[in-house]
Amino acid sequence: MKILIDSGHPAHVHLFKYFALEMQKKGNEVLFTCRNKEFEINLLNHYNLPYKSFGKKYNSIIGKIWGIFEFGFKEFIVGLKFKADIFLSHGSMYAAHAAFLLRKPHISLEDTFNFEQVRLYKPFTKAILTANYAHPYMGKNNIKYSGYHELAYLHPNQFKPCQSIIKDLGLKSEEKYCIVRFVSWQASHDMNHQGISLENKTLLVKKLSNYLKVFISSEKELPNELEKYRYPLSPETMHHAIAFSSLVVGESATMVAEGAVLGIPGIYLDNTGRYYTKEMEDLYGIVHNFSESEDDQKRAIEKAIQIIKNENNQVWKNKQKELLSKKIDVSSFLVWFIQSWPKSYQVMKKKPDYQYNFK
Repeated sequence: MKILIDSGHPAHVHLFKYFALEMQKKGNEVLFTCRNKEFEINLLNHYNLPYKSFGKKYNSIIGKIWGIFEFGFKEFIVGLKFKADIFLSHGSMYAAHAAFLLRKPHISLEDTFNFEQVRLYKPFTKAILTANYAHPYMGKNNIKYSGYHELAYLHPNQFKPCQSIIKDLGLKSEEKYCIVRFVSWQASHDMNHQGISLENKTLLVKKLSNYLKVFISSEKELPNELEKYRYPLSPETMHHAIAFSSLVVGESATMVAEGAVLGIPGIYLDNTGRYYTKEMEDLYGIVHNFSESEDDQKRAIEKAIQIIKNENNQVWKNKQKELLSKKIDVSSFLVWFIQSWPKSYQVMKKKPDYQYNFK
């Protein structure tokens, strides 16, 4: 089988990497297509995954509209030359349109529910895989499973954190630290978002620094007073760093959720929020969600300090254990689903509990 995976973000490389590696072991061919966003290509090279880059993404509204045609055409050409049997993506309109034109199935994973994009790929997609938390209706082709995207690469079956990261970060063995994440707010679903103000970013880092070491991961340039806090290691080490941190806080739902499945408390700021971070708060209390309002930014900072001052690792590990007991190994499930397509689709429609074979 030849599988073409379209990746639109570094997080998508993580989402599909163990699936891709396992499918290669089973004798299948895998090819990624991507745009050059942040360190996406660095990750593909690090994991030795074959890819074709379409160049830089566009940030303007006109550029994004043009990109639908440009990147869609390039996806079609690559799919044609690769002779793809199946297209796989995280809500990629480019993969969906190319698959439709080539009369091949497109399978999408979805967790952002940005309907500006969903409307463009849904009619051309054979199955949409979503977690089973409460979310908007995705249609009759929706297959639900018990998990989060982050459990495709951070489930204990797939990921073992390496404690040597402490030394690599220049820390003492018992020295505490946290991860702060700022995003660029340039994705299509980021319109009308401003995120944390510069004043409150500085205040957050200053207050946290009174209690522990702070490392900032940022999609964009930082002001001089914050640059010295920038995470110093290569991107592929970040999950190891998160695993031994005391807190993850910031504007990235993905990074906060990564912390949660690793047993690390998180604070997420976003006006629209994410359905999965809401479930992580409501069911497990391991994530705290705030809006981007000035008042909520202040409350989020105070909550971060409260968590650090009252740190109890065992409490968070118990919450992680409860979470993992109810979720599946998403990569193993995805390997079965794609390798067994279309029978897997029929099985999941008739027997949704079949997914629990992939604990």
